Amino acid sequence: MANDRLRLLFLSQFPPSPPTFGAQRRIQGVMAALAKRHDVFGVSLITPDLDAAEAAQAMNEYCREVVLVPARPWQGSAKRVMQLRSLLSRRSFEARSFDLPDLRRALDRVLSANVIDVVNVELPFLVGQRLTKAPPGERPPLRVLDEHNIEFDLARQQASAEQGLARRVHNLANWPKIRREELGAYRRFDGVTFCSDVDEARAKTLVPGLRSTVVPNAVDLEHFRPDPGLPGSDGRTVMFFGAINYFPNVDGLRYLLRDVWPLVERSHPEARLKIVGQHPTPEVLAFRSPRVEVTGRVDDLRPHLSSAAVTIVPLRIGGGTRFKILEAMAMARPVVSTSLGAEGIDAQPGRDILIADDPATLAAALGRVLDTPALGVEMGARGRALVEERYSWTAASMRLETFLRELLAARVRGLR
Repeated sequence: MANDRLRLLFLSQFPPSPPTFGAQRRIQGVMAALAKRHDVFGVSLITPDLDAAEAAQAMNEYCREVVLVPARPWQGSAKRVMQLRSLLSRRSFEARSFDLPDLRRALDRVLSANVIDVVNVELPFLVGQRLTKAPPGERPPLRVLDEHNIEFDLARQQASAEQGLARRVHNLANWPKIRREELGAYRRFDGVTFCSDVDEARAKTLVPGLRSTVVPNAVDLEHFRPDPGLPGSDGRTVMFFGAINYFPNVDGLRYLLRDVWPLVERSHPEARLKIVGQHPTPEVLAFRSPRVEVTGRVDDLRPHLSSAAVTIVPLRIGGGTRFKILEAMAMARPVVSTSLGAEGIDAQPGRDILIADDPATLAAALGRVLDTPALGVEMGARGRALVEERYSWTAASMRLETFLRELLAARVRGLR
């Protein structure tokens, strides 16, 4: 059975390619690695702001078939009306938003026309889709949920940290619904994959009989690597990067800019902060100054990482594991992070990464790297060695493949 090609359908709420944020990177990384050995199908929703032709072309590089289904717009008054209506519904806002007739028809068509071994559902918001179709005489596919975070817990954290009253009310009402749907999928689906041992352990306290494994986030080691052709560290730039419309990043930046960065400015007048990421919020943009640069989205992250003296991950809420740490390490850049920011990554504090959890110690850790270039070089080299050893997409995809084969073998034996 080890040489058999599997037929795998990945269902996601956004196209994984071309990737511009972490969740896309995870889905594309796993799909592309598996496609070297198996037949991979992709069904994704796509919002009007994305280029469908570009997404389809990028996904067709590794998919046998690509289906993109128009999603509801996530902006404007229509979203607000749906959020208000969802307050009176037993279903979460996300489950209602992604429940589309066109998506149901697309899934029915693909599953009826192809023998699919496993449907891998990305994130829990699409777990209510009908995935039982199959060609005549064939078994329906197994269903596996890929958890990038434990989403209800992330929503719970956001509800308590949200500053706007309307959003707080929405999140307080919504996160228990996500919890019910998410835990229901744990019980119904054939298997669940997690990004970290920490998330898997949390989930198993809630559903003790859960059939699961860890498929860690990883990094494209050929794309993100030290390059003599790129500018070297300028010795003074502290860099944050990530999608700035993602609440954990917004909260972390708020913390960095208000509580940590003023301490760095006082202790290191030459230091500069560079914030790189799509959709910077007005709150973040308001901090721009000669010493704080907000670039927005960039076409290529690597030159910015290469020229930075140190990267900062000041997260206070979240789950899963952070691509920003793995990508910085792959570029041999030193990383300073909170404990939560580094959660789930097997890096040794004080050796591979510096960990600090209050403004003064975060500022001191940044200052230590800025003051000691040799330390940054040593940490960067150890970080690169760590991701080469443990965090490649080839290794991650093999973890998933092993798990899927175990599930399929169990079905053959009649155990599941």
